[in-house]
Amino acid sequence: MNEAASKPLGVPELGAVGFSTLIEALKLGWQDFRALPVYGLIFAAVYFLGGWLITWVTVATGQTYWLVFAAIGFPLLGPFAATGLYEASHQRQMGRLPSPRRIFGVVLDQGRRQLPSLCAVIVIVFLFWFFLAHMIFALFLGLSTMTNVSSSLEVYFTTNGLMMLGFGSVVGAAFALLLYMLVVISIPLLLDREVDFVTAMITSFKTVSANFVPMVVWGAGIAVAVFMAMLPGFLGLFLILPVLGHASWHLYALIRT
Repeated sequence: MNEAASKPLGVPELGAVGFSTLIEALKLGWQDFRALPVYGLIFAAVYFLGGWLITWVTVATGQTYWLVFAAIGFPLLGPFAATGLYEASHQRQMGRLPSPRRIFGVVLDQGRRQLPSLCAVIVIVFLFWFFLAHMIFALFLGLSTMTNVSSSLEVYFTTNGLMMLGFGSVVGAAFALLLYMLVVISIPLLLDREVDFVTAMITSFKTVSANFVPMVVWGAGIAVAVFMAMLPGFLGLFLILPVLGHASWHLYALIRT
């Protein structure tokens, strides 16, 4: 049977999100990771290698100040590294034993559905943030002499440097919030139902708006956890990403009625 044809049509009714929902999602995410550690480690490895690739590119080009913006922007792409984890949790929730063929087959099958269109939106926002970050840097520090982070770190503690960090952080946070509101529910929804990506994004935005405080706490918790996991050479991602990936599916599943 065709994978898309087997999916229910339309957007399901989504219930309210409470802090108890977030706690339950985390518990279920941890249980899934313990039951299916291999999938978590595989998908975390993709994210891990991507982080080191960004680091290598910025260092190789000699423009190491881009690490500041990469550290802020790179986590915006995180949900796509967890797509396979959503399906693994979905299968386990239905009482099935996830197989590699099933998990990776579903991920590949998304290329013929709506996920690439949503991915294009994410990439466009991500690239626009990088462009805007470059403009913010040029606006505040364009005339400053910089060679690399180790020899030019003090420039960030000047008046212009602090203003750049403050303004850039506010703009980056706004981009991150918007993107989070568009994708936090839409990605598991696209995997679960046959809907178009625009409807999925609108549904996600409305769901976050209707449950703003707990959903913002959830998003902030993800951001802090991912950032802390990136500090020890991205190694913490091998724990954080799988748990959050599984938990993100369960957050959607818990409010789906």
